[in-house]
Amino acid sequence: MKRSELCEFEFEEEGFKIKIKRGAGGQPIITSAPHSAHPFPVIAAPVEAAVPTTRSAPPPVSGSPAGTDETGYAYVKSPMVGTFYRSPSPENPSFVDVNAKVEEKTVVCIIEAMKIMNEIQAETKGTIVEVLVENGQPVEYGQRLFKVKLT
Repeated sequence: MKRSELCEFEFEEEGFKIKIKRGAGGQPIITSAPHSAHPFPVIAAPVEAAVPTTRSAPPPVSGSPAGTDETGYAYVKSPMVGTFYRSPSPENPSFVDVNAKVEEKTVVCIIEAMKIMNEIQAETKGTIVEVLVENGQPVEYGQRLFKVKLT
């Protein structure tokens, strides 16, 4: 609002209305109110609360980048939330199976997040011992996907 020298902004659609005004000292003042039943809850909050805060980095993982938890083994972990796929399409074979040899840059699966297919690399050298997620299943950040015996 400061950059555009905007003093007031008002938006109304399908029974929902929000109004933002710059108050004293340039601080935003937000008011919103549903005019009728609305499918989403309306919360009046300062603009600062809507701006994402910086997250601290996850704690460093000792061992290989894939996350070593047992001596001689590493786990390929999900770097994001999404849907796990073992192959590029249902007609294609899996990227890797049990007993497959992998290198750091070997693509082991795809995780779909927001309609974007993200290729996941092994990030370690070894042999796939176990596939820990079923094809088409949702995965969480940091979830173990494959168990790898280090070489």
